[in-house]
Amino acid sequence: ELAVRGPRLQLRSLSAATSAVWLAAYGLFALSENSMVLSAAIFITLIGLIIYLHFVKIDQESLLVIGSLGIQVTSSYASGKESTTFIEMGQVKDVVINEAIHMQKVIYYLCILLQDPEDPQGVSEVVPLFQSSKPRLDCLIEVYKSCQEILEQRKTAPQSS
Repeated sequence: ELAVRGPRLQLRSLSAATSAVWLAAYGLFALSENSMVLSAAIFITLIGLIIYLHFVKIDQESLLVIGSLGIQVTSSYASGKESTTFIEMGQVKDVVINEAIHMQKVIYYLCILLQDPEDPQGVSEVVPLFQSSKPRLDCLIEVYKSCQEILEQRKTAPQSS
């Protein structure tokens, strides 16, 4: 099992966003003299924080590769929620490191290529891994090598019928 931790929750940016909402609410309160504005601002920031921690902020992503079964991808959110996806090994064509150009820099990410059921030489889908944690290339290379070792063992193992 290979796990990659994402960046920690930035308290500075969280405090800045909360302060901006509350300052805007205080300005509206000063103009309207309606205390509901302040209550709504507090309510909105709390709900926003809960949604962010439960659905957006991923703390850790892990990859479990079992040559005889498949690949399990798990994302652990800051709230404790986990999301798991399983891909059967029969669907896996290969694992590759892909590159993309974003703004003025090249970013690398690990992908699982799924075999097209109609065309054995084709790829039906590309499943990107570690999208939230965005590990460096040297880390991706280590994960890639481990995955390739397991895939090679599966290819060289005698097929039982």
